[in-house]
Amino acid sequence: MKLTPHAPLSTLNTLGLEANCLWLAEVTQLDDLVQLRASAELSALPRLVLGGGSNILFCDDFAGLVVHNGMKGIAAHDEGEHWLLHVAAGENWHELVCHALRQGWHGLENLALIPGTVGAAPVQNIGAYGVELASVCAYVEAFNWQSGELERIAAADCQFGYRDSIFKHDYQDSHFITAVGLRLPKAWRPVAGYGPLAALGEAPTAQAIFDTVCATRMAKLPDPAILGNAGSFFKNPVVPAALAESLKRKYPQMPLYPAGEGLAKLAAGWLIDQCGLKGFAIGRAAVHQEQALVLVNLGGASAMELIALAAHVRDTVEQKFGVALEHEVRFMGTQGETWLDEVLS
Repeated sequence: MKLTPHAPLSTLNTLGLEANCLWLAEVTQLDDLVQLRASAELSALPRLVLGGGSNILFCDDFAGLVVHNGMKGIAAHDEGEHWLLHVAAGENWHELVCHALRQGWHGLENLALIPGTVGAAPVQNIGAYGVELASVCAYVEAFNWQSGELERIAAADCQFGYRDSIFKHDYQDSHFITAVGLRLPKAWRPVAGYGPLAALGEAPTAQAIFDTVCATRMAKLPDPAILGNAGSFFKNPVVPAALAESLKRKYPQMPLYPAGEGLAKLAAGWLIDQCGLKGFAIGRAAVHQEQALVLVNLGGASAMELIALAAHVRDTVEQKFGVALEHEVRFMGTQGETWLDEVLS
């Protein structure tokens, strides 16, 4: 384990925002977590777990301990009708998808090019093109900071929801994800009814789905290494079906998806685009020219510029459509997670 005091975090968040933490711990094995828990000084501090830093906005310096997850390893077990993959939380998610595809383990291809680590995947219940992590997750292993024990949490107990899980709520401060179990069926069936995948026909190969997803994402989403961003900044809003139908009558081209009884899901990017906000900037923070759902750091943007831009986008959409957007990106304050309205108040 490497411990660094007063460490910079600009290279550990894909928005590229300047921020520092009191201590940075880079962990690679379970024993590192045991040592951190045993330290009276470090265990008393506010704690933040970072993987790829692809879904976080540092509003200020973090006055606590940042634990950077560097645990590695992929093991596959033949369960007869399924492959069970046990994947360490520090593995890169997209590299795992590529590895699985090369091995003939299908089921993750729709989730290609989602930034971040495997450990972050269950926290957000990542999803794209009709597939969510919850559909392939068998379990999550996590270190319990309170008990010092390693726990295996069944997928049924993870409280998965739309971009949500127990790790964003009850277990946010108490559990450190060390590994994820993924169960992939050998009798694989493609999920190809969403967006550009529908053009692939009734029986596309996993490789064709992967290639199409990658091409689509690369055409729309900027590379964080070139233009700082955190991917989709806002969640697709789920609204009452009556409101969605009313909006659909007014805007016939509006994308609309079922979201359970009496509910419908709207496309946040489309709503933002219809407000004419592509390219809109506050200082060095801007709405991406190609994908309105992405807010970008044009270089040298401050946290407050991104926060002000997020508020402007949210308020503009609400004024035009009567729909309130919720940010998917986590806002991190001095002592821990915060929210847009709290930062603005």
